[in-house]
Amino acid sequence: MTDKYTTIKENCIGEGLYTEKRSKFLAFAHHVDSVEQAMEIIQSYRKKYYDARHCCYAYKIGPEGEEFRANDDGEPSSTAGKPILGQITSNGLTNILICVVRYYGGVNLGTGGLIVAYRTAAAEALEHSETEERYVENIITYSFTYPMMNDVMRILKEMNPRIISQQFDNTCELTLSIRKSMAEELRTRLKKLSFE
Repeated sequence: MTDKYTTIKENCIGEGLYTEKRSKFLAFAHHVDSVEQAMEIIQSYRKKYYDARHCCYAYKIGPEGEEFRANDDGEPSSTAGKPILGQITSNGLTNILICVVRYYGGVNLGTGGLIVAYRTAAAEALEHSETEERYVENIITYSFTYPMMNDVMRILKEMNPRIISQQFDNTCELTLSIRKSMAEELRTRLKKLSFE
């Protein structure tokens, strides 16, 4: 398993627009870290575009994209959510939600037309999104005595974990976050110090 994944940047909403036979498809791509967060964003679009006919979406969450869902919101089965999810998958993204709001233009597009419309709108939103690589991180808490400080700091300087919290007293404690692939090495090196 890799400890690296690609997502879109937080606080950067990619927007897309596609029109076909007077129907308008507004697409929005968001970074999300949980299903709850995705559902909140979907509800906010349903509220904001309350007069739209459909609010279809797809999301993928987790470093391996293990949690995912596609929703057609009343469109014929597999004509909206699946093409949106297909764009997420083909771009190799996770921790992402794409919402496509449709204003009906009075002309039926047929299943083929709908698939193209939702896929194109989602692709457009992704085109206007900035992607970034992230790492799956493990949290390590380490307690040590004050005289060990220099040795501990040397290891931290070499391995460069993120320091989440630190407490220095007679007994010191550090909470660190490091790339999953490097976590075991950091644990081993710190453990060795305790026995020196």
